[in-house]
Amino acid sequence: MKGLPANPAGRRRGRILLLAGSACALALATAAAVLPGTARAATQVCSDQTGTIGGAFYTMFVSGGSACITLNSATSYSTTWSGIGDFVGGIGSNPGSTSRTVSFSNSLNANGGTTLVSLYGWSTSPLVEYYVEDNYVPAGNAAGTFMGTMTSDGGTYNIYEHQQVNQPSIQGTATFEQYLAIRTSPISSGTITFSNFVSAWASHGMNLGTMNYQVLATEAFGGGSGSDSVTLGSGNPPGNTVTVTNPGSQSGTVGTAESVQVHATDSAGAALTYSASGLPAGLSINSSTGVISGTPTTSGSSSVTVTAKDSTGATGSTTFTWSVSGGGSPPPGGACKVVYTPNDWPGGFTAQIVISNTGSTALSSWSLGFTFPGDEKVTSNFNGSFSQSGEAVTLTSASYNGSIPAGGSVTDGIQGTWTSSNAAPTSFTLNGATCST
Repeated sequence: MKGLPANPAGRRRGRILLLAGSACALALATAAAVLPGTARAATQVCSDQTGTIGGAFYTMFVSGGSACITLNSATSYSTTWSGIGDFVGGIGSNPGSTSRTVSFSNSLNANGGTTLVSLYGWSTSPLVEYYVEDNYVPAGNAAGTFMGTMTSDGGTYNIYEHQQVNQPSIQGTATFEQYLAIRTSPISSGTITFSNFVSAWASHGMNLGTMNYQVLATEAFGGGSGSDSVTLGSGNPPGNTVTVTNPGSQSGTVGTAESVQVHATDSAGAALTYSASGLPAGLSINSSTGVISGTPTTSGSSSVTVTAKDSTGATGSTTFTWSVSGGGSPPPGGACKVVYTPNDWPGGFTAQIVISNTGSTALSSWSLGFTFPGDEKVTSNFNGSFSQSGEAVTLTSASYNGSIPAGGSVTDGIQGTWTSSNAAPTSFTLNGATCST
């Protein structure tokens, strides 16, 4: 393998400061401040800045000479530069994705120095700076050790690995690797299937870690001047992809506890928050884990939609059917009565609950639902099982006390704790039907 000379002195050192954020600013006090912002359509930026436009991440850095980027939209920008020392500007996402596919077109006019149009970004653990260079004048920035070739999206790329020692990075001054993939014949429009490059690099032991920002960027250095206009394909908007796995159709029984894990992934490995609509009565979803749990209180069929969302606003969802059958049928409206008698002491309580079937039809099993107005937490049910989500409680009959004949009643009891309020519930449902009190 042939070693190649390092990149021109000082070029990367200045540019990397842009994307180092607060950590790099502390480590390198002489660097220009990076100012975050939210751009509007056709906003021109001519100094160090990162921000968002239409939900996309953008970055701009200038070191020596003059350069500006005009942000037209989340998928379009143009740049101009003159007598440049080094500048880089582009649009993408933060964090990026190892599975991102980017289509682009650009109109590049450059004179003097070196200009690159690349998919560019960083990963951490390990700390890596990477380039996929599809267009350049007059040549790509080959550096380090030639690792071989690969093909992707109709082109052949040369792969290089280059170590930067004690250089500025997104984690301050550090020693890190650069992964380069340089198209042997530059193009002004095409597609970059980034997963192909991730795999090719990995085959040489060049592994990426957790994705940081990722941009389709124009970079120029070495004293030249020029202009470039870039459009990202509308079919490949920047941002993360959230995929929610469908758990399949679910079935349950009134009065029988349920627990179903819904799995989801984020293309950038970001944390997800879960929500659900259409859940059967008595069930809820844990917003942090995606576990749906509880005890169904009403028979029927529901169309459930679970949505997962990451911190960038990217979402994914899936829809499935949840059927609940069996158990006691709801009594006719108003054909039940509940008497709740609490016994309180500081920090704790018990309650006797008398459930009466005031209708003309016997119940074969029962599920009683209510919501505490205070912050009580049930710790035990004396004559059955229980579940609680927030302040919503469901009590379910045991095998020996599920039957309530017409005109009959059953007595249950609970014990629990409270902190600031032990107010008694005032509204109850029996097998989904509202009871009198």
